[in-house]
Amino acid sequence: MKNRITTLFQIKYPVIQAGMVWCSGWRLASAVSNAGGLGIIGGGSMYPEVLKEHIVKCKQATDLPFAVNVPLLYPNVEEVMRIIVEEGVKIVFTSAGNPAIWTGFLKEKGITVVHVIANTKFALKAEACGVDAIVAEGFEAGGHNGREETTTMCLIPMVAKAVEIPVIAAGGISSGSAMLAAFALGAEAVQIGSAFAVAEESSAHPNFKSEIIAAKEGDTRLSLKKIVPVRLLKNSFAEAVAQAEAEGADADELRQLLGRARAKSGMFEGNIAEGELEIGQVSAMLEEIKPAAEILDAIWQEFLLEKDRISQLKFW
Repeated sequence: MKNRITTLFQIKYPVIQAGMVWCSGWRLASAVSNAGGLGIIGGGSMYPEVLKEHIVKCKQATDLPFAVNVPLLYPNVEEVMRIIVEEGVKIVFTSAGNPAIWTGFLKEKGITVVHVIANTKFALKAEACGVDAIVAEGFEAGGHNGREETTTMCLIPMVAKAVEIPVIAAGGISSGSAMLAAFALGAEAVQIGSAFAVAEESSAHPNFKSEIIAAKEGDTRLSLKKIVPVRLLKNSFAEAVAQAEAEGADADELRQLLGRARAKSGMFEGNIAEGELEIGQVSAMLEEIKPAAEILDAIWQEFLLEKDRISQLKFW
């Protein structure tokens, strides 16, 4: 397939693997890129020296394009950007912050920049900053989320109408049929997180992968909206957060409850009861752990089949 996104990234399929903390290391990123999509190293859970190691290993594992995701609120962002430039990373996805601060710097270095947003207001601001494309992420998504709670079905057509640059749809997408729906709404690619979180190459702990596969409808909840909204798989910690929020806990009390390294404890170390388990609503649709290449191929083949099926509908 050839469109603005596949041309921009020089990839075969308009499928991007999300840069998920504690899940998206070099193994997953290189596997997705080798399969024809765009793999992303999730820099948000890595110290600068660890990120450098993952970039080096990713370059050894694939000669195809890959990207690095950088949350702009990251405490060592200046060092991270230096490493990205020194290691010759060609594509950067920024999130969780103001794209005006770093987009110009990256573009001057010849780096393609994509920014993640959850509403039209910030889509327009990102476009004005000069980013090359936008990831519009709906309410269904796992991890950090938008405060507006706008669903993907509503968000994508609004953003696609508002901006001139390509839009990548994210949130609640794990199948070819969902991908086709996103294209019908104006997207030119999809970014997929949860389905790749359970890939064999994902660095998520096996306990976390098993919980994702076992998840049912309604097993996730958007929480911590007084800090940064995050969608969590329900467990003892998530229930404690829900109770604290119901009792009117303020932001400082929620930060104290959250503590430090809780996401690492849950997603990377496998503490299923007390860890922070970030995952999307689409977890209820995931049924098995497979190689990333098989996941991508199944999505693409279903996309083609559904496109053909829709094209053959008769109207009278």
